[in-house]
Amino acid sequence: MEYSLHVRMNAHLFLRDPEGSDLGRRIVRQGTLLFDEVGFEEATFKKLAERLNTKEASIYRYFENKHRLLVYLVAWYWQWMEFQLVFQTNNLADPHEKLERLLRLVLLKDVAPTATDDIDIRALHGIVVRESSKAYLTRHVTEDNRHQLFKPYKDLCSRIAGIILEYHPDYPYARSVASSLIETAHYQTFFMQNLPSLTDFASKPGNTGGDSTKLLRFMRHLLFSALDTPTSP
Repeated sequence: MEYSLHVRMNAHLFLRDPEGSDLGRRIVRQGTLLFDEVGFEEATFKKLAERLNTKEASIYRYFENKHRLLVYLVAWYWQWMEFQLVFQTNNLADPHEKLERLLRLVLLKDVAPTATDDIDIRALHGIVVRESSKAYLTRHVTEDNRHQLFKPYKDLCSRIAGIILEYHPDYPYARSVASSLIETAHYQTFFMQNLPSLTDFASKPGNTGGDSTKLLRFMRHLLFSALDTPTSP
């Protein structure tokens, strides 16, 4: 199924709303591809301007710096992820089924590359896996948090925690498990692609992407072992 998703973004993330113009939309789309191809450290607005055949100053009219663009992209992804979670679990009554669907979603399994507008969702997922912690591991995290730049991530974790509590109403660590699931999925994906000795899901010869099916089984074990184990009062 193909559909266009319009995400309303926090106005503190940009100087001028990029979705309000053709150039702005191209900055976001091509910025996604640039960050995915060369990484956050090597990406510059000069390189992005060259891709867009525009002036570097034009990009600065939309984003204060490349870190703000990164935070924008990561926040967009979290909002897209929450939409997907709601959409894919809307007709499910069993919380166990909802959690199974969640696990596949955080690993981006069963998601068609065209299941959004023209943002390359798999490229954006790669950015989130490699770079998302850089969005908040900064000296100005408190100020950014005050401006609610991380609200999309918090909202997603809150929704996941809600499903966890559907499954186990008395579970005392729902929010911690929610954020840990996402971070574990991303760190293990990064490790199996780049630091294989830190994971059990490293690539075998001829498979450069790692064993995502085995990772899914591990995530399932991690989640349900925690939820099905009695907790102390």
